[in-house]
Amino acid sequence: MQTYMIVIVLLAFMAFVYQVGKRRALHTAGGPKAIRELHSLPSYYGFYVMLWAALPSLLVLLLWGLFQESVLTQLVISALPQEMQALSKAELGLIINDVRNLASGDIVSQEPDANIRAAAAHLQSLQSTADLAKAVVILALSVAAAILAWRSIAPRMRARNRVEWIIQSLLIISASVAILTTIGIVMSVLFESLRFFQKVPFSDFLFGLEWSPQTALRADQVGATGAFGAIPLLVGTLLISFIALVVAVPIGLMSAIYLSEYATPHLRSIAKPVIEVLAGIPTVVYGFFAALTVAPAVRGFGESFGLDVSSESALAAGLVMGVMIIPFVSSLSDDVINAVPQAMRDASFALGATHSETVRQVILPAALPGIMGGVLLAASRAIGETMIVVMAAGLSANLTVNPLEAVTTVTVQIVTLLVGDQEFDSAKTLAAFALGLMLFTITLALNVLALHIVRKYREQYE
Repeated sequence: MQTYMIVIVLLAFMAFVYQVGKRRALHTAGGPKAIRELHSLPSYYGFYVMLWAALPSLLVLLLWGLFQESVLTQLVISALPQEMQALSKAELGLIINDVRNLASGDIVSQEPDANIRAAAAHLQSLQSTADLAKAVVILALSVAAAILAWRSIAPRMRARNRVEWIIQSLLIISASVAILTTIGIVMSVLFESLRFFQKVPFSDFLFGLEWSPQTALRADQVGATGAFGAIPLLVGTLLISFIALVVAVPIGLMSAIYLSEYATPHLRSIAKPVIEVLAGIPTVVYGFFAALTVAPAVRGFGESFGLDVSSESALAAGLVMGVMIIPFVSSLSDDVINAVPQAMRDASFALGATHSETVRQVILPAALPGIMGGVLLAASRAIGETMIVVMAAGLSANLTVNPLEAVTTVTVQIVTLLVGDQEFDSAKTLAAFALGLMLFTITLALNVLALHIVRKYREQYE
């Protein structure tokens, strides 16, 4: 039985035992008229039985899915002839890959011999047995756990407390998984960055003015010594992000003020979703738009004034990126402006202020911390953008603040360094992790600053 079928059967069984648990609670209390004898509502007893029927089975299903493939692979390897088992790890991996492809009906790398065909047949048999055993074990465990929970129901059982404790534990586990995942990502990037800094001095990376991560593959190779100065990448990232914010902040803020203070409810119900559609457009589409439409237009406009504009410029990438992050500024600002108490507007009108004066002198100062937080979050989004820069600004690590020239960003270089077959012991590949650590630090600092601004000034108008 496939995993999705097991999940469907479990869901149906959970719905069934929920009703059974409720009826059991009412029955032990003496019927519906004696519901006051129960410690908790009947629904909590149903949830209690349902959780016991679901959680152990889903845990086993998860563990089974994680370990089944490796266990079956080891069983297949143990059944291979001794001469095959004595092969190197890489050669044995190719054989196992052919066995899996043959068992699933995919194309194999070479004409399979009798041993590989026998191993594929053995793998198919093991998979069928494992799928059947998985269904039997999981469903039997669900039934057994539901029966034990059903038998423990009594009028004075604290079902509500137990259900709430289980739900609270699940929430804590979910939060812990998110935190541990973040810690794991940071640690993996940090450890690889430390390996990079053992090859390249930290000062050369942080303060170097040249980026050319081409390292020599052989001792006698020349012209590929490598230069890992991150300043050109950082300047290019900040330049494009600055241009994007110059576009997004005024447009996003003005649209938020209009939608929240001046637009009719009907117009707002139409315009706000349309603006937010911009956030759902894939970045590669923005990249095509920047490369095929905006970049040529910027170049033609500049040449009409006698300016030398590169075919790939920071200005083109920044303009399109600014359009992309308009919904971030607009939506967050709109929410913050709407959160300003109506009493402040009424007090301003009562003192004789006009609507525009109220917006300028009352609403915007009150909403400024939230607006600043939204702008910084949008800046974090702009700093982490890749596709638009790749397609519109190029890959040249030029140390310049001229928006008409081609530049590159940190994220683009990370992608470039990790594309293709790479050796993870070279400084060139490890530089991607150092850049990732630098980018993570910058975006984290911006997010912390945004949260600090919001929390510091939020209570002034509450």
